[in-house]
Amino acid sequence: MVDKQLLKEVLDTAAANGCDFSDIFIENRQTTGIRCEAGKVEKIQTGVEMGAGLRVICGDSTAYAYTNDLSREGLTGAAKIVSHAAACGKKGINLDFTRVKPLVDFVFKERPEDVPTERKVALVEASDRAARTEGGDLIKQVIVGYGDVVQKVVIANSAGDYVEDERIRTRLVVQAVAASGSVIQTGNEAVGGLCGFELFAGCPPEQVAAAAARRAVQMLEAQPAPAGKMPVVMAGEAGGTMVHEACGHGLEADLVQKGTSVYAGKRDQVVAAKEVSVVDDATIEQRYGSYRYDDEGVPSRKVKLIDKGVLNDFLYDRLSASREGKPSNGHGRRESYQHKPIPRMGNTYIAPGKTNPEQIIRETKNGLLVKKMGGGQVNTTTGDFVFDVAEGYLIKDGQIGPMVRGATLTGNGPEVLRIVEMVGSDLGYTIGTCGKDGQGVPVSDAQPTLAIKEIIVGGTTRGRPEGQIRRI
Repeated sequence: MVDKQLLKEVLDTAAANGCDFSDIFIENRQTTGIRCEAGKVEKIQTGVEMGAGLRVICGDSTAYAYTNDLSREGLTGAAKIVSHAAACGKKGINLDFTRVKPLVDFVFKERPEDVPTERKVALVEASDRAARTEGGDLIKQVIVGYGDVVQKVVIANSAGDYVEDERIRTRLVVQAVAASGSVIQTGNEAVGGLCGFELFAGCPPEQVAAAAARRAVQMLEAQPAPAGKMPVVMAGEAGGTMVHEACGHGLEADLVQKGTSVYAGKRDQVVAAKEVSVVDDATIEQRYGSYRYDDEGVPSRKVKLIDKGVLNDFLYDRLSASREGKPSNGHGRRESYQHKPIPRMGNTYIAPGKTNPEQIIRETKNGLLVKKMGGGQVNTTTGDFVFDVAEGYLIKDGQIGPMVRGATLTGNGPEVLRIVEMVGSDLGYTIGTCGKDGQGVPVSDAQPTLAIKEIIVGGTTRGRPEGQIRRI
């Protein structure tokens, strides 16, 4: 996109008034989005976006500028702006770019740009039909969204690092709305990965759509959820929403350094049950939060954040790592060239244990089984959370009982991790777009089946200690 000689000139200009570190991030992004609603394809959107972001760091001061003008004049103009904004008197860099090699590589088998738009539209229409077929007359609305992104980046910095990378992501999201009388329920299902159209060889769109419709229809007959403190089993199918929100954000180094994380000052301390290990690994093949390099050109790697209950590490970008005199561990991410990088998660999960998930249910006398998480809110400073349960079941005498609706989970992330009693041998993933500081980046979250001693469950009925349910 830009030759190396021009990159050197731009970085020289950015560092003209002195700096500790400077870098440039150049991006070419091609996107396709298709939306189907009410049985009709409403939108087919394609686009190309190009631009560059330049950063200069001097001590704790950061100057950032971006431009969609990739000419010599446009890039050097932006470089002059950041140079004047972050001058610190440390001058003189001698650039001799060295290509940085990744620790992992990914192969894209069926590139989105090689797939005709008609085939993508057919996939969306097939998903719509499958949802309506699964739910019959009870399905009142289906929304299907398809998207793919082909992102090419060039990253260079004052340390002499040079990176060229390509990221391809594909996703499908289905929402089905079911109604019976005055009762209306919604089911959602999504798949996505760092891959091309081959995603759908392993995740047929009809199955994704049918799962969303089935959940919506089943929820129509669900009974009101119990309320009170009770044991909770988080199925692997629930995905890692809880570990992402109630734990992962608190392990991002910038929040820790600001003192706005519940994990600040707790490195090498016990913060979870010994059965719990938390990992962020952006090197996993085809996962939605994977990447070869982060957005600062640092190779991705597996980072063990909590090791057998002990806080081991945090997620660092270059800036937060430099504050502690250490290298980045590859978690500087940004939404686009218009945003500066900050510490972010990739693929965050609780590592599987050795217990059979079915055994965990059998050994739970009474409680709540959560198979699908909904939305929620988390306070990263305290770890307090409230989550909706999108699909839940009562557990009675070690058996899965009736489906319930209207359940919420309220608690504290670190406290919940301390009272995990059993960890299953399975691992289930969910995908999403993680928001932080006005930026969204693709992520995956995962967990095995977990037996949690006690969580406050909010609902419309109250559970007696012996497990019986009465209305309130």
